[in-house]
Amino acid sequence: MILGIGTDLANIDRIAGTLDRFGDRFRNRVFTDIEQAKAERRADTPGTYAKRWAAKEACSKALGTGLRMGIAWKDMAVSNLRTGQPVMHMTGWAKERLDSMTPPGHEAIIHVTLTDDHPWAQAFVVIEARPKAPDTPET
Repeated sequence: MILGIGTDLANIDRIAGTLDRFGDRFRNRVFTDIEQAKAERRADTPGTYAKRWAAKEACSKALGTGLRMGIAWKDMAVSNLRTGQPVMHMTGWAKERLDSMTPPGHEAIIHVTLTDDHPWAQAFVVIEARPKAPDTPET
């Protein structure tokens, strides 16, 4: 079953301007070390940050809270599988919110997709609840 859906559209030039103006202060407030390392290795550094910004916004919407109620930017983090597929990791209050909205006997699966076409970066997040396998312990 679908627990939440979120989307966001970010302007890459706006993110580039924010990076120029606030630099590490912005990076360290919003992005994890892993996200920063990924973005700084990319030719399109601002585009990479913009996609992750959009993913965090979309995820907060899928959680039904937006960026309020105690969710910190770094509570939602995007990394990539070897295949390049983006995955969302949750910690802190975002993880607590996710756990509270997941029905007993189910596990939450977060689907995320990212795209960009300058000057826009876009993300979609779908949070799904799947029944746990009978031998999967409750957490």
